[in-house]
Amino acid sequence: MQPDLRGPLIKQLAESDAPRRHWHGTDEDGGTWLFESVEGDGEHWAIRQIEIGPRGGAHRYWWNHLQDEHGFLTDQALEIWDLTEITEAAFESVWEAAA
Repeated sequence: MQPDLRGPLIKQLAESDAPRRHWHGTDEDGGTWLFESVEGDGEHWAIRQIEIGPRGGAHRYWWNHLQDEHGFLTDQALEIWDLTEITEAAFESVWEAAA
């Protein structure tokens, strides 16, 4: 696995005072995706992400855990028109449950 150079940038965004927004989406395979994002250059960038497979099993990604054998923190701006905004509390409850 090659080193991922995004860590410092994602950490900087995560530690910034920029407002956070939280999103929920699904994929065609029945998986669920949750994101915490900050806006930069007019786009929303994921700083935390939760992937839940169609049969359960959650995987969390953030600046200190960018990837593993199951997946990775998205390296593209979020396409928010494909997502539903959720509350911070809803995101945090799933984040904690997936730990």
